[in-house]
Amino acid sequence: MKEIIDGFLKFQQDAFPERVKLFKDLATQQSPRALFISCSDSRLVPELVTQREPGELFVIRNAGNIVPSYGPEPGGVSASVEYAVAALQVADIVICGHSDCGAMTAIATCKCLDHMPAVAGWLRYADSARVVNEARQHQDRHSKVEAMVRENVIAQLANIQTHPSVRLALEEGRVTLHGWVYDIESGRIDAFDGRTGRFLPLAANPQVHAVSHQPKHVA
Repeated sequence: MKEIIDGFLKFQQDAFPERVKLFKDLATQQSPRALFISCSDSRLVPELVTQREPGELFVIRNAGNIVPSYGPEPGGVSASVEYAVAALQVADIVICGHSDCGAMTAIATCKCLDHMPAVAGWLRYADSARVVNEARQHQDRHSKVEAMVRENVIAQLANIQTHPSVRLALEEGRVTLHGWVYDIESGRIDAFDGRTGRFLPLAANPQVHAVSHQPKHVA
């Protein structure tokens, strides 16, 4: 805890004075361009990976970067998605998985989670990804986990489109969905290409996106 407090003191002494105007502007308003949904894993820091300043990302983090399908009990993730899209009017939504994900490893390797019933229940929202991944052949355990990470990103992209606010924003052509997988060791990001159904290196394909609808014009 001492290191955390020391970090705050360093922020207060060094980082904050360099951004006084920024924090003054943010004191009463925010207008982030993107909603970033990532895993809670301590090794993935959205603001660091994307080099964004405070106020530029609206972030949701949870085990497995999961977005439950919309339902009668929407919960915190659904409420945050709705607020980001309907109130803050974000233009982009990123769902970002990562290498060596503990949640996806547990699913892919059928690890017993009886001692963590809350985690087990939460990961049921990745069932569609699990079923697809189990139906495919994998060279080894590592490749099976990597594939599960990608299938989960695809599954959560489908889930988020069941949310009314997202569906409307897509229909009106004012939001674009992105599916990313971040590799911790190399720093590389692969992005899901909705047109081809493949993950491509984002650095070489910066325009790749998962879903983007054009607004319909009534004659």
